[in-house]
Amino acid sequence: MLRNLPPVAKNLLLLNVILFLVSFFLEQSGAGFSLKLEAHYFTSVFFQPYQVITHMFMHSLYDPFHIIFNMLLLVMFGAHLERLWGSRRFFIFYMSCGLGAFVLYNAIGVWQLTELRTILAGVGNHIGVIDALIEQGTITPYTDSKQFILTIQKLVESGQLSADILGNLQEIYDYSLINHSSIVGASGAIFGLLAGFAMLFPNTELMIIFIPIPIKAKYLIGGYLAFEVYNSIFKTDDHIAHLAHVGGAIVGVIFILIWRKRDRTNFY
Repeated sequence: MLRNLPPVAKNLLLLNVILFLVSFFLEQSGAGFSLKLEAHYFTSVFFQPYQVITHMFMHSLYDPFHIIFNMLLLVMFGAHLERLWGSRRFFIFYMSCGLGAFVLYNAIGVWQLTELRTILAGVGNHIGVIDALIEQGTITPYTDSKQFILTIQKLVESGQLSADILGNLQEIYDYSLINHSSIVGASGAIFGLLAGFAMLFPNTELMIIFIPIPIKAKYLIGGYLAFEVYNSIFKTDDHIAHLAHVGGAIVGVIFILIWRKRDRTNFY
């Protein structure tokens, strides 16, 4: 199969699989390798510039279907588009969709963090101390509510935080949670590929396992994208970055519209 794949699609596939395996084995040793390469919000205390790129090649270690599904779509649709466009154009398209997905994903989170920072900064100007405690792992959302409250109370008793912050426990928890939130995976770029394929080959019939009826790409992929738009609005607690999927698709559509306007001879 690898011999039949064009170079960019093949290398993207290998890079994703290798990093997944490396992350899996290093995670067993407690190295925290994957956490450093996941992408946090721009204004998170855990954000690093390199995460903008590295997150696109990382996948959830707790859900193997995440990488399987993404890589299957990369092989099916990405390889086809690369053969049409050439490696350079395909690489630009793929990376741009992934970056666009990350930017849209950040839009809401950065706004939420800014609002919470404003609130907490107005309560005794604790925001700098809270940032440091979150970065150190002293304040973490990954505890039950009683343990979280107990942690804040101990910080107040030790003098690290003043008592007036106790009226903002929910804001501290939300602020910590959003700081810890991260995104991983090639899904944003993959949704860009899907959107691009549906625009170029709208009447190509596709088959889904367990549904023995051919469905045109414009309906199947279009319906899937509409479903993701719905999920990005109404399903915000399932730990899936639906907004990133939508962002990747939007960038894919924009690229196709621009390229189609400039040169229609390479589109089918």
